Amino acid sequence: MSDCVVIGGGLIGLLTARELMAAGLNLTLLERGEPARESSWAGGGILSPLYPWRYPDAVSGLARWSQSAYPAICEQLGEDSGIDPQYIRSGLLIADSDDRAAATEWAGRFGVQLLWPDAAEIHALEPRFALPVQTAAWLPDVAQVRNPRLVKALRADLENRGLEIRSHCPALGWDLEGERVRAVRTPAGPVHADSFVVASGAWTAGLLESTGLTLPIEPVRGQMILFRGPAGLVSRISLYKDRYVIPRQDGRILAGSTLEHTGFDKQTTEAALATLREAAFELIPDLARLPVEHHWAGLRPGSPQGVPLVGPHPRLSNLYINAGHYRNGVVLGPASARLLADHLTGRLPIVDCSPYLIEIK
Repeated sequence: MSDCVVIGGGLIGLLTARELMAAGLNLTLLERGEPARESSWAGGGILSPLYPWRYPDAVSGLARWSQSAYPAICEQLGEDSGIDPQYIRSGLLIADSDDRAAATEWAGRFGVQLLWPDAAEIHALEPRFALPVQTAAWLPDVAQVRNPRLVKALRADLENRGLEIRSHCPALGWDLEGERVRAVRTPAGPVHADSFVVASGAWTAGLLESTGLTLPIEPVRGQMILFRGPAGLVSRISLYKDRYVIPRQDGRILAGSTLEHTGFDKQTTEAALATLREAAFELIPDLARLPVEHHWAGLRPGSPQGVPLVGPHPRLSNLYINAGHYRNGVVLGPASARLLADHLTGRLPIVDCSPYLIEIK
């Protein structure tokens, strides 16, 4: 029997497993499909919330912790797994920041370098950028990772360290004894452990409903497209009207993303494809001459204001939750995983844990 079972093999589940294994626990991880093939694979990998000053401080606090941790995480994973997560400090150029006072105040509180380049300086930062704006918000320290490579590196590293991953093994329910979980039910039978962590993304609320929780986590579809271009065509992450382009190291360029409340439907649509292409061309007109190599959709774990739920179940003493990261799973992941491990092991938490605790309503 494992010390702990982690339910969910996306980035949040894998990072949580990494923290718990580092604390000395023996783990089993259950995944309903293939690990990291949902929102972890589908997202853009920007290591910052979009318009970060518009989020609650609870989001910014986790983001800042993760941003400082990512360089070492990616270096270690690259060395130990042989897979480079491609951590790149591209910077983030926000072309429609009309809340300058709020942004400046936020940057001062959290110690973030925030600049306001003029039109000539914007062109120098990103010569392909075409919007006729007189100024923009420039966050030079914002980095990105290539999230499919990051999760591959995580999985390889964790399996090398002894993590047992059971793919195509969905959690179906719980065997309870008093105020504790005895086992999680699966098609292959019950899986017992001393403690359990639910990190199931958009599927979290449904799995925990039978435990008396009604969680405000729901699937929110996001569609993205990928252009295949020459390396160096675009060098900065650019954002305008909630649409962005992200340059990859090999010349590919992501454009995203939509926000659609369509339940668990992951189908792509021609309407979204047209909208994303138009937004990308508005930002970087040179993209119009590049082929769209891929168009996909993922399901984000939507939550109110994007604040994740991280901590113990309010009724079951050995059940924990790490879910609801909405659009910011990649940038919040390391911090929320560390915070969850702090709860489970009884360590002093890295941040004030009260904004993330689960309440029964």
